[in-house]
Amino acid sequence: MHWLYLLIAIMLEVSGTTCLKLSLGFSKLVPSVFIFIFYGLSFTFLSLTLKGLPIGLTYAIWSAIGTAAISAIGIIWFGEGINTMKILSLLFIIIGVAGLHFSQEQLH
Repeated sequence: MHWLYLLIAIMLEVSGTTCLKLSLGFSKLVPSVFIFIFYGLSFTFLSLTLKGLPIGLTYAIWSAIGTAAISAIGIIWFGEGINTMKILSLLFIIIGVAGLHFSQEQLH
């Protein structure tokens, strides 16, 4: 169940961050309101996740998948550029999270 909570927390955080872009600096009411709703719910589910998963691994996964998802949204939805450095950087984030996960397994 903790992994499901983490997935929900990630989706909500990505939604909140997307609303940050859509709010145009808090000048649009609806996306501005949703920023706080999505982030509040994201942190709620993140706290539920932490009842059963280690904080380092949880935060690494939450932030890495969120970063990758927001980068993809930026490229696809907002027309932001993509280049080799961006792809390599995202791969290094994923490799780092995998390393944290495998280091946790070796401790048990």
